[in-house]
Amino acid sequence: MMERRTAGEVTTYETRSESEATVDKQQRYKQIIECLKENGELTAKECAVEMMKKGYIPTSERNFTAPRLTEMSQHGLVEPVGKKVCKYSGKSVAVYSLVG
Repeated sequence: MMERRTAGEVTTYETRSESEATVDKQQRYKQIIECLKENGELTAKECAVEMMKKGYIPTSERNFTAPRLTEMSQHGLVEPVGKKVCKYSGKSVAVYSLVG
């Protein structure tokens, strides 16, 4: 059943927070690090594809990895090392690598 909102309420902030609370970030960080160790430099989408192959995530949607890669970059665990055209979307995207 849908919960109705009044005009002016920002539902996306609330649902975004609810979704983020369900993610085990430490586990996801470990999975991303594993994929980068095995494959070297990856885009968020490529990392998601690898994680899906391993059964870590249900689909290869980049939103499973992109927010975590951003957080990991802010914490100095990974770094964007360049950019390339994504073979899945045709867009220019960041390529990430483990730091060190």
